[in-house]
Amino acid sequence: MSFENIYRISGSAMTAQTIRLNTIASNLANIDSPAASAAAVYKTRSPLFSAVYLREGRKYRQGVSGAQVRVLDIVETGNAVQRYEPNHPLANEQGYVFYSDVNVVEQMADMTSAQRSFETNIEVLNSIKSMQKSVLKLGEP
Repeated sequence: MSFENIYRISGSAMTAQTIRLNTIASNLANIDSPAASAAAVYKTRSPLFSAVYLREGRKYRQGVSGAQVRVLDIVETGNAVQRYEPNHPLANEQGYVFYSDVNVVEQMADMTSAQRSFETNIEVLNSIKSMQKSVLKLGEP
């Protein structure tokens, strides 16, 4: 495996973690977003990732020359939570307003995991950079 492949894998993993962090931020920002109906409520979003194997710059189902992490989809899950707030402008006829069921603890744990994965890939890139410098020093007189 060449240095270029390692850069590609690590870089795509960092991009994936950035997408993961952005979806978590969106989930946390919309925790208390009210809606007039259960269908309109914000649902928890999670990216769905896949490894894409590469061979000589083309996509293959299997291979060892390189890989990238790709986002296949952003999946929405969750149910609406009803709160009785008859004076709210979005309340229905029964006085209920709908809110998202985003789990703050779960999102914070996922955010910590994404941050650590991102940091690990930075360490990989720094290690490769150090290895390349060492290889270049071997050729010095």
